[in-house]
Amino acid sequence: MPSQQSALLFQVATPGLSRRGLRTFLKRLEQEVGQGRGFCCLIASDAELQRLNRKFRHKNYPTDVLSFPVGQSSGLSRQVGDLPHGEIAISYDAAQRQSAEYGHSVEQEIKVLMLHGLLHLLGMDHETDGGRMLGAERKWRIRLSLPTGLIERVSA
Repeated sequence: MPSQQSALLFQVATPGLSRRGLRTFLKRLEQEVGQGRGFCCLIASDAELQRLNRKFRHKNYPTDVLSFPVGQSSGLSRQVGDLPHGEIAISYDAAQRQSAEYGHSVEQEIKVLMLHGLLHLLGMDHETDGGRMLGAERKWRIRLSLPTGLIERVSA
């Protein structure tokens, strides 16, 4: 049975962002990092990420990226069917702030967040894995020509 293709959903306006470029990157992540298995990625607002964070993690604040592995579905991908790796939600607002702080484009920041979220979907957890996710994130961001990753930012 062929794998379900990944989906990129936009819940907010994204001025200046190349949606085509992000969809191309999503397919590259699916093939290279996700080993051909699909996932859903939602680009939303701080308010939506706060709602999801409160509902699923019981933390009442917005965050930049959330991951929902298969079996912990947030319901984001109902529109596209079940996807083998699960779902990622990214705050466009946070991506704008972080891209300004770290001196790169919002599109680059969203790509960093997509990679980070997918690594979580693959079962990695930088809080408990003794550096395994840090190494994977570093390897992939270099291979994908991305700026410094989330884990490296807080580890520095």
